[in-house]
Amino acid sequence: MKAIIFDLGGVILDIDYNRTVSAFKALQFKDFDRHYSQMKQSGVFDQLERGEIGEGEFIAIMKETISHASNEEIVAAWNAIILDFPEGRLEYLKRVGKALPIYLLSNTNEIHLARFDKMLYDSTKTHIKDYFKKSYLSHEIGHRKPEPEAWSVILNEQGLESNDVLFIDDSPQHIEAAGLLGFQTIHLTLISDLEKELNPFLAQLN
Repeated sequence: MKAIIFDLGGVILDIDYNRTVSAFKALQFKDFDRHYSQMKQSGVFDQLERGEIGEGEFIAIMKETISHASNEEIVAAWNAIILDFPEGRLEYLKRVGKALPIYLLSNTNEIHLARFDKMLYDSTKTHIKDYFKKSYLSHEIGHRKPEPEAWSVILNEQGLESNDVLFIDDSPQHIEAAGLLGFQTIHLTLISDLEKELNPFLAQLN
């Protein structure tokens, strides 16, 4: 194993998709969960996470359905998914990063990035990118997991082969796609289990 690629939400940052679904339903976006879930995002949500549209365009499109909602209410509903970094998680990342190169590959967007990075900076004076050799965010690279191109960007830029890399994610469709590409994988079903699941792989390095 020469490197690890981490997902963000559900692995490093605690999230809850249902909070965003509930928040938009509270704003009278009645069928929101038909378009947005952990397993699939469509339309405007997909465009936002590919970087094809930005915050302003996203808000304008949302207002076509919930015209009564303010910009701030829409952003707050979208960010409701974000909870917090588990205690000790960032320090653990630092220790792992000393053992071998670690990278971040996250399906995210400029609105969420602004929220969780500010939250991180306010509490630690660090940014999420500080914990990785390099961060690859979907809205910056133009590809979302489970598209093979999302991983290929990292492999090509870092000179890695997939079978030398461990990939950790909480979404089964991403784990399945990575496995087909030849990655070693950890499907993290509980965010609290990261150390328990990863430590046996790290022990093989010694």
